[in-house]
Amino acid sequence: MGFSTDAIHAGQEPDPTTGAVVVPIYQTSTYVQEQLGKNKGYEYSRTGNPTRAALEQSLAVLEGGRRGLAFASGMAAINAVLTLLKSGDHVICSEQAYGGTPRLFNAVLRNFGLEFTYVDTTEAACVASAVKPNTRMVFVETPTNPLMGISDLSVIAAITRPRQVLLVVDNTFLSPYFQKPLTLGADIVVHSTTKYLNGHSDGVGGVAVLAGEKEAERLKFIQNAAGAIMNPFDAWLVLRGLKTLAVRMRQHENNAMAVAEYLCGHAKVKKVYYPGLPQHPQHELARRQMSGFGGMMSFETGSFESARALLNHVRLCSLGESLGGVETLISHPATMTHAYLSEDQRQRLGITQGIVRLSVGIEDVEDIIDDLERALQAI
Repeated sequence: MGFSTDAIHAGQEPDPTTGAVVVPIYQTSTYVQEQLGKNKGYEYSRTGNPTRAALEQSLAVLEGGRRGLAFASGMAAINAVLTLLKSGDHVICSEQAYGGTPRLFNAVLRNFGLEFTYVDTTEAACVASAVKPNTRMVFVETPTNPLMGISDLSVIAAITRPRQVLLVVDNTFLSPYFQKPLTLGADIVVHSTTKYLNGHSDGVGGVAVLAGEKEAERLKFIQNAAGAIMNPFDAWLVLRGLKTLAVRMRQHENNAMAVAEYLCGHAKVKKVYYPGLPQHPQHELARRQMSGFGGMMSFETGSFESARALLNHVRLCSLGESLGGVETLISHPATMTHAYLSEDQRQRLGITQGIVRLSVGIEDVEDIIDDLERALQAI
C-alpha cells in the first residue's frame, strides 16, 4: 500500500463490535478475564491497551519496522531506548541534538554509568573516530535542531552494523513521510509524537520503532516494567493526526520553501538554515536521503536584540517551545530549546543569540510571510 493509505488504515481497522471507522478510546485500566489464565489479549493497560496497540502497529508500518512502542513523551521514548544499555557502555551522540537530549544523557544517565561522546555526525568520519571498544550505540538527530545539519545514515550504518552497535535516529523533524531511517540501516527510530505525527499541538507522546526482534522484545519488557506509557486518549489523538500526515507534510514543505526563499532575500536576515535551499551544505545528501525537506528552518538575525525585536512583534507566528503543529511556531533556541547548554557550548555549536527557529505551519503562506515582514521591520 502507499503511504497515505497506510497512514489511514494500518492498525486502524473498523471496530469489530460496532463497525466504527475510528479506533475507539479504550479508557480502561483493567480487563475482565474469561477464566483464570484466559483473557482476550489484554490484562492491564500499562501492559497493553487496544488504542495504544493500534497506534503502535500503525507507526511500525509507516516506519517499516518490526514493532512500535508508544511512550508518555518523546524523552520517555529516548530514555527507554537508552535503558537497553548497561553501566559501562559508551554512546556517540549528535552534538547538535535537541537540548533535552544531552540534558537527559549528562544529568541523568551518566549517573548510571553510561558514557557519552558528542560529535558532528554530519561528518561520518567523526563518528568512526569516536568509536571505542565499549561503544554500544550511536544516537543521531537528522536534521539537527536547530541548524538543520544532515547526517548520512547509510554511511553511519556501515560503521555501526559490522561492530554490532545500535544506530538510533531521532526522526521527529521529518516524520516517516519524508525520511525512513530503518530502510537506510538504522536499528531504532524515535519520535516525539507531540510534533508532526500528532500535528495539532494537543497531545504529548513519544514512540520508538524497532527493526530487530531481540531489541523489540527487550524494549517491550522495559515499557511495561518502567511504565512510562502513552495514555489511550493521546494515542487516539496521534491516530487522528496520522490520517492527514501526508497532506500536512506536503503543505508544510511547500510553505517552508516559500518562506525560506523569502528570508534568503531579506536584508535583515544574515543566513537561512533549510536543507531545501541549494546553498545548504548537505543539500545534495538531503535530496538523496529524504523524499522532502520538511517544514523546519532557522535563520540568523545577527544579535539577541534583533531576535527579541522580531519575536516580540510577530502576531500570526506563535512564540512557543514546540513544533510540527498546523500553526506556525517560532522560538529562540538559545533561551528556550537549548537553554540547558552553556553559552560557550552554544557558541561552539553555532547556536547564537541571534538564531530564530521556525516551524512553518499550513496557513496561507502569504499571511506567514506578511507577519514575518512586519516583525523584521522592527529590527
